[in-house]
Amino acid sequence: MTAAGPRHGGAGAGGTTAGGPGALAIVLHTHLPYVEGFDTWPFGEEWLWEAAATCYLPLLELLDRRADAAALTLSVTPVLADQLLAPGVGDRFRSFLDETREDVYAREIGGFLDGGHADEAAALQALREVYRDARHADGGPEPADGIAAGLLRHAAWTSSATHAVLPLLATPQGLDAQLGVGIDSHRRRTGRWAGGLWLPECAYDPALDGALAAHGVRTACVDLTDRLGAGDPAHLRPYATTGGTTLLPLDRTLMDLVWSDGAMPAHAAYRDTHRRTTFHLMPWSNDGRAWDPGRARRRARADAATFVAAATARVAGGGLATVALDTEFLGHWWLEGIWWLEAVLDEAAVQGLAVVHADDAAARARAAGVVPLPAAARATSTWGTPRDLWTWSGPQVADLAWRARRAELDVVAAGPGATDRAWRELLALQSSDWAFLRTRGTAGDYPDRRAAGHAQRLREELAAPGSLEPALRGLAPDAGEQHGATRPQASAAER
Repeated sequence: MTAAGPRHGGAGAGGTTAGGPGALAIVLHTHLPYVEGFDTWPFGEEWLWEAAATCYLPLLELLDRRADAAALTLSVTPVLADQLLAPGVGDRFRSFLDETREDVYAREIGGFLDGGHADEAAALQALREVYRDARHADGGPEPADGIAAGLLRHAAWTSSATHAVLPLLATPQGLDAQLGVGIDSHRRRTGRWAGGLWLPECAYDPALDGALAAHGVRTACVDLTDRLGAGDPAHLRPYATTGGTTLLPLDRTLMDLVWSDGAMPAHAAYRDTHRRTTFHLMPWSNDGRAWDPGRARRRARADAATFVAAATARVAGGGLATVALDTEFLGHWWLEGIWWLEAVLDEAAVQGLAVVHADDAAARARAAGVVPLPAAARATSTWGTPRDLWTWSGPQVADLAWRARRAELDVVAAGPGATDRAWRELLALQSSDWAFLRTRGTAGDYPDRRAAGHAQRLREELAAPGSLEPALRGLAPDAGEQHGATRPQASAAER
């Protein structure tokens, strides 16, 4: 934050130096691809409604209710805020809650009751309350722009405009556009920024150092697990790039307790996200029993105690353990994840573990002096599988990667002839989500259709400038005439 901005909370916020008890930083990365207005079910804007109901609103309730939750570091991507602030989104979200969710839950509950499966019916009745709570958040209908305002009120970190994998961009102009549009959007919407930037997919390369520094990026997360060695204490200290940005290595020792195959969410008591009903509802636990919210809450508290104990042991000799999670993982994919997160805050107070905001931890590290990034880590890294660029540039998505690079070169070559709409189509095409979804094979041909559509409209606009409307729904409203070419400089207070 700037000197005049909100202060971050957290017990024992100073305990991050070696030789004494260390601290834990929890970074929540909040992002969805631009799906608003592009199809509905099974792939499309229904993802946005589901995330809003099951993740964003429950998280906001926690952040607003607990002062110590200010120690959590929240990032919100500009492209997610673009969607939540788009015209008409609030009405469609309410229709989803009032019509679609009420209808399918009523049908499934009735079917289980008719079939004599009272436990499954009770599970669905409890799960339906999540959507009813979303409909009546804060005592009345919660429009989507209210969700955006709530998230942005707590979000200290931003990201690139459309979550592009920055090391894969082809030109300095393209990199400036992604960074400049994203940072400008966050500044305009929040009125503050202390330089925290989520590198999309944690994709880092030393070639980015100059651009990050020029755009005022002070702090970012990186995954150096394969560079420094899994479990090495070297992950417990910040590092400085050649441009002065502070990099916080993710600590996979702790993250894998929560986010890996067979990790905590796979426990028997938690909701099974694979076994589904006719209308794709999920009333069962991982052990096949009907989901029981009381049983799941107890498990979440137990797992939180285990996690905090492991974190306390991990930093017993000092240092900063940084754990980053996709926000949507908590509440949407792992329904009980928000319960677990709150229990982590409770357990941290009980066990004496300092939970610190990443901006505060990085600022203290800079004041003490940050060592340069080790030579072994001066290479491309991501949090993908494997921890390189393969997910977004491997043979299975090479055509997407080359298409985006060719489009970027065409837009830059067009110079002043590249309109705002052309730049917006390029930003949309550069999203990491299309390659990720194809690599994972979880969204059918949706990512292929989206990428092809943006590429086609970009070609049309370059061939006949002004033939399309300047706006691309709500995407990147800050992509103006400069298209990110003017690099925003951090203020003295921010530096």
